[in-house]
Order: sequence, then C-alpha cells, then structure tokens
Amino acid sequence: MTIATKAFGSINVDESQKICFPHGLYGFESLKDYVLLDAEQEPFFWLQSVDSQQIAFILINPFLFRPDYEMNIDNDDLLPIGINDPGNALIFSIVTIPSDGNPMTANLQGPIVINKDNCTGIQAVLSDSRWKTKHDIVAELNASKGQ
Repeated sequence: MTIATKAFGSINVDESQKICFPHGLYGFESLKDYVLLDAEQEPFFWLQSVDSQQIAFILINPFLFRPDYEMNIDNDDLLPIGINDPGNALIFSIVTIPSDGNPMTANLQGPIVINKDNCTGIQAVLSDSRWKTKHDIVAELNASKGQ
C-alpha cells in the first residue's frame, strides 16, 4: 500500500507494517491505523498515521537509555491487544525533540505497547512516580553508562 508520510513523502509499505491502535493514542483517539518505519537515525523509529500525513511520532526503545525501566500494566489494559506473553510485546516511548535547543526527551509514563503477533497496540499510562512524560534521553543514557 502507498501512504503519505511526514518524513519520507509518499512511500510503499507492506501491509504487515500496519499497526492498529483500537483506542488510538492519547490526543489522537480518532486515528487508529499507523505504520512502524525505521528512521534514518538509529535507534529511532517513526510511527506514522496512515490517515493523516502530518501525524507521526518518533519512537525509541526505552530500555536503551533506562535499563531499569519497569512497566506495571494491568492485564485488563492489555486485553484489547491480546498480549499473553511479554515476549510478544514491542515497547516504545514517544520522543520529543524541541526546536528551542532544550534536551530531547522521552515519555516513560505513557509507553506504546505493540503485540508483535497481531499488530495491534495501545498507549498505556503508568502510575509509578518514577516515570514522567519528559526524561532527558542523553543525560539518562550517560547516567546508565556511569553505573
């Protein structure tokens, strides 16, 4: 299928790259279908809306810069996407790159959880006070290397 993307213009993607978020993402509840794309710069990914070219999110695996990251997600929250085995889940954090020169941050309070088997996902909300919506990726990566 061909989709219009924010980062790459019009591209062809395999139908298997499509991920359905039955409840959408917070603030974007009406947009249910996305594709997961490799970004030009590792270790980032793009989560591009299929229905709106201008809606795309930069993602990162939070365990890369916070090896101690823990998600206590209620099993009932995972039912809509059918995850029974944590090994079947892809976990991402949404990245914010401010234009004003402030540090690049990741949202660890609202992780994206994707079931690899059926290509469905949710955005969870964690109540653990350790996880905030803005974690400085570079500072935390440096801190984790210093431990």
